[in-house]
Amino acid sequence: MFDNEKNEINEHLVTINRVAKVVKGGRRFGFAAIMIVGDSKGKVGYGTGKAKEVPEAVRKATENAKNRMIRVHLKDNRTIHHDMIGRFGAGKVILRSAAPGTGIIAGGPMRALFESLGIKDVVAKSIGSSNPHNMIKATFNAFKNSESPKSIASKRSKKISDIVKSKEMS
Repeated sequence: MFDNEKNEINEHLVTINRVAKVVKGGRRFGFAAIMIVGDSKGKVGYGTGKAKEVPEAVRKATENAKNRMIRVHLKDNRTIHHDMIGRFGAGKVILRSAAPGTGIIAGGPMRALFESLGIKDVVAKSIGSSNPHNMIKATFNAFKNSESPKSIASKRSKKISDIVKSKEMS
């Protein structure tokens, strides 16, 4: 069962950063990688890894991402339920649900995140920091603050149809 689960997970490399440490004999290079993993069914995670070689940094980042996966509630397995705003540091992202056929309108790291998550229609805008770390963390902040109509209905002791209907009327 665990092997089947591994095959379903897709991985996206967001960025690799090369850093140099100047020592007596010259420069020592290190690499930092950011990876996003997801199952295309509503689970996604991100991770970072540092190492002296790129493959090792990518492997560490992938393991980190698999351990930090979260569940995101999707509407019709193609978009998000409602508009969201996420913040982290100087980064701010705005995520809006979209009609079928819109596609993923998002830049850089957010595009990889939505593809791994399985979202097919979404409009996203990054305001402020374009740093990949901040953009990803702000997007995860938005996902953590999101709620499904089912959870809202249970909190208010109403039916899901009442929640969805009242949103469409306003």
